[in-house]
Amino acid sequence: MAIRDLIPWRRGGSPAPARNRSGDPFLALQEEMNRLLDRFLWGWGPEPFGQLAPFGETFAPSVDISENDKEVRIQAEMPGMDENDIDLSLSDGVLTLQGEKKESREEKDKGRTYTECRYGKFRRDIPLPASVDPDKVDAKYEKGVLTVTMPKTEQAKPKQIPVKT
Repeated sequence: MAIRDLIPWRRGGSPAPARNRSGDPFLALQEEMNRLLDRFLWGWGPEPFGQLAPFGETFAPSVDISENDKEVRIQAEMPGMDENDIDLSLSDGVLTLQGEKKESREEKDKGRTYTECRYGKFRRDIPLPASVDPDKVDAKYEKGVLTVTMPKTEQAKPKQIPVKT
């Protein structure tokens, strides 16, 4: 009898559980259980890698990275933030985007007041795919989207190599 015959959810056409690198199904089951417990307990205790927003939510801006022959462009969605709350730095080929999001809302309705505040600090370290010129980096924040344009250095630009016959 093979070990996969002992796994009941494999039968009946349902997909097999994810296996870890060593291929041990019991380690894969343990990793899956750890992942599920981590998701369940998210926000109930101190978070080692950052500060949590209320109700266990974290704020990390969505980032799109594009590259062409001349530049690297990063766009980060940060709606509701002020440009003064955003810090950018470039060091050793890593762009660091950090800041703090503060959001509050108050509603008054028929003698009742509802107030909600959400806040959280974030930090994203983005390794850059090519050498960029730090003196020519341009950052613009418009309508909740931060666009960082970084021209490549001459060494990072592709060069055509002629093929001889």
